[in-house]
Amino acid sequence: MTQGASFRDRHAALIFALRTFAAAMLAFSIALLLDMPRPYWAMASVYITSNLFTGATTSKAVYRILGTLIGGAGTIVLVPNLVNAPELLSLCIALWVGICLYLSLIDGTPRSYVFMLAGYTVALLGFPIVSTPQAAFDIVVSRVQEITLGIVCASVVAMLVLPRSVASAVTTQTDAWLAGARRLAADVLTGRGSDQERDSERMRLAAAASEIDQLGRRLGYEATASANTGRALQRLRQHMLSLLPLLGSIEDRKLSLNWHEEAAARVASMCTRIAAWLNAGGRDGQEADALRTALDEIRPVLGADADWSDIAISGLVVRLRNLVDVMQDCRLLREAISEGRNPESLPLAFSPGGLAVAIPHRDYWSALLAAGSVALAVLSCSCLSIATGWSDGVAAPLFAAVVGSFLAGVDDPLPAFRNFYGVFLVVIAVHGIYLFGVLPRITTLEVLIVALMPTFLLFGWMAARPATARLGAILAIYLSVQLALTETYSADFTSYANSSIALMLGVALTGVTCGIVRLVGADWIANRLLRSNWTTLASVAERRSDQDPFALASLMQHRLALLAARITVVPADARSGAANLRQLRTALNIVGVRRASLGLSRCTRAAVEAFFARLAPICRTHTAGPLPDGLIGQLDSTIALTLQEPSSEARDHVLIGLTGVRSGLFPESPAYQPQQIEPGTIAA
Repeated sequence: MTQGASFRDRHAALIFALRTFAAAMLAFSIALLLDMPRPYWAMASVYITSNLFTGATTSKAVYRILGTLIGGAGTIVLVPNLVNAPELLSLCIALWVGICLYLSLIDGTPRSYVFMLAGYTVALLGFPIVSTPQAAFDIVVSRVQEITLGIVCASVVAMLVLPRSVASAVTTQTDAWLAGARRLAADVLTGRGSDQERDSERMRLAAAASEIDQLGRRLGYEATASANTGRALQRLRQHMLSLLPLLGSIEDRKLSLNWHEEAAARVASMCTRIAAWLNAGGRDGQEADALRTALDEIRPVLGADADWSDIAISGLVVRLRNLVDVMQDCRLLREAISEGRNPESLPLAFSPGGLAVAIPHRDYWSALLAAGSVALAVLSCSCLSIATGWSDGVAAPLFAAVVGSFLAGVDDPLPAFRNFYGVFLVVIAVHGIYLFGVLPRITTLEVLIVALMPTFLLFGWMAARPATARLGAILAIYLSVQLALTETYSADFTSYANSSIALMLGVALTGVTCGIVRLVGADWIANRLLRSNWTTLASVAERRSDQDPFALASLMQHRLALLAARITVVPADARSGAANLRQLRTALNIVGVRRASLGLSRCTRAAVEAFFARLAPICRTHTAGPLPDGLIGQLDSTIALTLQEPSSEARDHVLIGLTGVRSGLFPESPAYQPQQIEPGTIAA
């Protein structure tokens, strides 16, 4: 690590605070120079757009411009045409906010910011200009200009002043993730630690991998990032997705060998040897080749009379070899990222397929509830303002739209809104101090910048720290807007009081409305996540869902990351199954079995499909507890029938896949017992 990079890492929060404040003051000064009507919006846009990393700032800037343009167009269409029907206008704005927020929650990628911003921009622009609809076009154009100015200033300063690359952040986080995965693999191979500790580590790694994936999506917005770096990172991400289910499979297959002490002893020394290689960093290529050779030597030949220990050992050996391949490939890909080499030129031993697109989990019902509650809050605040004739009350639905959109992703709205109620009291207090105590004594722009510096540096520093990021960002953004700084000073206590009351009323009504509509909490969402894994497994068995292993792995591990944030409300038995990725491993085995079974006889393929056809409806309605006993009997009959097939690579792959299904769905069941299959029969 260079001295400059080390300085940026140690003082990242302070550098971000100084850089963002400088960009905000630059945008504000230019807006004043250009005589823009609301220069404070340029200042606020800097704090809305800025991020610790250059690529993230640039991507957010692009999304903000797009969202602002869409929202501005919506405002021009709605306000002038419906201004004479305030109730209908309020309904249309509320629906616009709700629909855009729903799309944002469903998208789940950094691009979702476009939809969220397009939604609440209509509220930001529309409600204040209801009294002057004839000026709607001019106000929207000036607002877009002010916001664009702030975005440009934030992006330029982020690129020029001690920039932090997304690529470097992703690689640093990836190194930490791989180190954690190696430790977990060594623990699995040697049996070190408790089941609960290993489950917790799996969930932590799944959550960390999801964060890496989200950050990696910003890489394309950095001019310094090469195409090779992006491709190598994506390929490395595929390998990372294969590691957690692979470790779960190894752990279950080791567990299944506990019934056979002699069989367990045959692979124990290899597990210890691989663990030692991983603890050393997995860098020794010669040792990796030696491990592959040793694994090939202990892999038993699966004859027609093979017993469970032979099948289990064969499956475990294959997975151990996959582990060596994946870990060595990860090292090669990591070196390629550092050197900027094309990953396609690397001699990768494990190829999970083409560079498929990761699929995030989407909970449509939860998104509908969250978006609907915010839309209802906006409508309620609007109706209150109309019914009371409170002209300044139009700020209440404005704040309801913005705050509701920011907090739409939380599981329990009431506690979140209750916590942030104090934050807005701080905003009101600081606003009052500046408005009536500081600003009247300021006569020049330079003095104004000095007066604002301590407060906004503090808020910027808070926004750069993960523990206080949301709090600091809200304080900086809302104070920028509430101060409403222009080239002339004007202070009216009545206006200040009205805007403050509208702010608190909008937040309060939004919190109450969201709390009533979204009575469900984190436990309900966690149960839906657990059930969705079984539903996906059923769809795979029925051939109704995506059969791409990478897509399945990204989908189910994203759910595991979402569960990690709600771990306290997940039942212990369901937590273990989810952390061990049993449904994912079963789905991947089903996909592998189907592909390999094409090389088997029609009779055996029919038996395999008959088992999957019986498994699907059971999984679709299953929530917890063991699966029906009859299912494992049919699976064992299918395994026995597959053993009668002529020896071939396809047959061995099907056997290993079916035993993987067995260990994944029935981890506590007794060992498979050889069965006699009558000629010409099909397992029922």
